[in-house]
Amino acid sequence: MRSTAVAFGGMSALLQFAGQFFPGSLPDAGLVSAVSVGACLVWGLRAARPVERVRQEFRRPDMTVVVEAGDVFDQSAHLVVGFCDTFDTESDRSVVINGDSVQAQLLARRYDGDVQRLDAELAAALAHLAPVAREDRARKPLGKLDRYPIGTVAVLGARPRLVFAVAYSRIGNDYVAASSVEDLSAGLTRLWEALRDHAQLECVAMPLVGSGLSRLGHLDLDSLLRLLLMSFVARSREGAICRELRVVVRPSDLERIDMRELGAFLSALAAGPAAT
Repeated sequence: MRSTAVAFGGMSALLQFAGQFFPGSLPDAGLVSAVSVGACLVWGLRAARPVERVRQEFRRPDMTVVVEAGDVFDQSAHLVVGFCDTFDTESDRSVVINGDSVQAQLLARRYDGDVQRLDAELAAALAHLAPVAREDRARKPLGKLDRYPIGTVAVLGARPRLVFAVAYSRIGNDYVAASSVEDLSAGLTRLWEALRDHAQLECVAMPLVGSGLSRLGHLDLDSLLRLLLMSFVARSREGAICRELRVVVRPSDLERIDMRELGAFLSALAAGPAAT
């Protein structure tokens, strides 16, 4: 264990240094060694323990960013859910929408599987927007046909827990969703605008968008997190979006994220131009 070895080396050097100035005042060498090894093991195990939560406070504007492992649907906050550009909702048999996706969980857990209610809310939220294209039913036998611009946000539900459905991927007629860094960035930009207009500075929780089936696999989770957080912080410096943003990652993804490095990254962001 690297942490334990480093700690043991540091303690050994400290004891040798103390022994030069206070000869004969230290306890028995065997006892000192045993206590040192025990203390270093405890310290090493603590340092090696996975970090499950990182929290950083910012100033100007006053806000908090939290990245933690958990279930995004357990959060008492407004919720962000990624959609494709057709706002498809049908997850039966995982043909159009994968049954394991956050979007499918939204249908099951927020709408009790009532796809008609979810579709009705989406239709109402999108009614003032004009689709940019319409697919032919012969080319797309299942799902919806109208396509909306990347970055379109449909605000669903009611307070105190709104749902911000943001389109950041394009679904093909083969029902394979695909996105890009440009699409994700555009989606995040429009999302922050929608949160500013509707969230009333209240807490917002979101999954790590782009980490699922939207084919952004060329970016690792650390890079996705940093892209999302930089986008949020940069936009917040132009005007407050919400008082707290929680990015909730799946516990199974923790081993793919360096949470300690992420904490240092957030600290550096907080010490940036907003702190001067």
